[in-house]
Order: sequence, then C-alpha cells, then structure tokens
Amino acid sequence: MNQTQLSPEITESNLSGRWMTVIFNNDQTDFDVVVLTIMAATNCDAQEAQIEAWEAHTYGKAPIHFATEAECHQVARILQTIGVQTEVCLEWED
Repeated sequence: MNQTQLSPEITESNLSGRWMTVIFNNDQTDFDVVVLTIMAATNCDAQEAQIEAWEAHTYGKAPIHFATEAECHQVARILQTIGVQTEVCLEWED
C-alpha cells in the first residue's frame, strides 16, 4: 500500500475544516482594481466580486473565498499584492 506524504505547506490542519479569506477596506486601492483582483484570485464572476468589494468598503471587511487553508492563503497573497489587508481564518470557531 502506498502512503501519500504531505508537502510542507499541506498539513492535516488545512485539509480539514472550512477556511475563509477575508479582505479589509482601505482607501488607497482603486475599487475596480480590487474587483478585478478578486475575480482573478477566486475565479468568480464580476457581479460576485463587486458585491464582495462593496461589502468590504461598506462594512469594513468581507469574506471573499471559502476553501482549504492553503488555497485561502494563496488568495490572500494575491490580494496583498495590490495593498489589500487580508486575514485567513476558520469559517466557524469551535
């Protein structure tokens, strides 16, 4: 029987549970740039990205992606390249 080894970035903790990427509002990054970057990072359509960007702008933060921890960190890294503050956390605290 073959045993699959996990790479250093993939651990049991990020294969279980549901994680989310949260973005925070800032006044420096152009709204349209945020929308386009959300689309690129999460593979969502323009309408969903606009709603998420609006939510962050209006309420100060918005969850934009739900997946494994590793995938959420990848999405966060992409958003950080345009100056958007992010957080990756469990969707539900136990």
